[in-house]
This record gives sequence, structure tokens and C-alpha cells, in this order.
Amino acid sequence: MGCCTGRCSLICLCALQLLSALERQIFDFLGFQWAPILGNFLHIIVVILGLFGTIQYRPRYIVVYTVWTALWVTWNVFIICFYLEVGGLSKDTDLMTFNISVHRSWWREHGPGCVRRVLPPSAHGMMDDYTYVSVTGCIVDFQYLEVIHSAVQILLSLVGFVYACYVISIFMEEEDTLPWRLSRPGRRAKM
Repeated sequence: MGCCTGRCSLICLCALQLLSALERQIFDFLGFQWAPILGNFLHIIVVILGLFGTIQYRPRYIVVYTVWTALWVTWNVFIICFYLEVGGLSKDTDLMTFNISVHRSWWREHGPGCVRRVLPPSAHGMMDDYTYVSVTGCIVDFQYLEVIHSAVQILLSLVGFVYACYVISIFMEEEDTLPWRLSRPGRRAKM
């Protein structure tokens, strides 16, 4: 079996998805974005399951990975719509933090080229705990960085879906061509 097989490609793709999801998880933790943190955590678990299924020739695990990639694409399309404010969604709501806190995307204040200034609160109507932050000079606005992250996740998931379907079909063909098949665990079926 050569190294450029669908199985090898799916292993490499799962590793790339893991790296991308871990990077995204770190920045979502820095921004206290609880909904994406939960989604990323589930994604990491399922990608590890898909990686294990690919390495161990377990098509059922790859099927779980395949179904999850479809859900993951849907979630990332929602994230793109959220940050681009499509369909009545607003990036200024606390939806991503489950309405627990007033935190926003980490990229809002720490994007490439952004200059962050903490402004003193005005005397009237301000709580002591809150300060205003002024951000200027960003090369790319934070919502576009979030959209880029989601678009990369969609691209990796779509390619992963195609490779996973291919690997499942290869595993099923190999299983069908065995001289004997197991009808029940521990018993050989008669031919």
C-alpha cells in the first residue's frame, strides 16, 4: 500500500484538522467564547475518533466522523453568518458566551496591527469594574478573522468528508472480499 492512499491522506487531513481546531480553541478560550469552546472540544474528540478509526481500520468510527463533519460545516456556516450579521444575527450580542459575560472575540482587541487603548470610565453611569477599550489601526477587522477561521474549518471538513467516504468504501470493499466473513462476533459464517 503506497503512502498516497486515501487512508494516508485522511490521516494527514485529520492531523491538520486537529492542529487547526486546537489553534482555534486557544483563541476562543482567550476570548471566553463558551459556545465555540464547546463546539471545538466536540470537534477535537470526533476528529481523534476519526483518526483512530482510520488507523485501526474501523469504518464505524469513520462514519461518525463523516456525520460530524456535516454538522461541523453547519456550525461554521452559522459562525460566518453571526459575524457577518446575516439574517438578523448581531456580533455584538452575548450569544457566543451563552449570555454569561460581556466578553467578545479575542481578535476584537488583539488583531493584527490593532492598537489597544484603555480609556478611563466617565463619571456618571459607569460601574467600577468596567473600562472602555478603544481599538484602532487594525489591518483586518476581527469579524473577518473569525470568518477566515470558519472558512478554513469548512474547507478542511468538506475535504475530510470526501476522503472519509472514500476510505469507508475501500474498507467495505476489502471486508467483502475476505474469504470468510464474521456473522457474529467469534463465529465464522459458512460459505
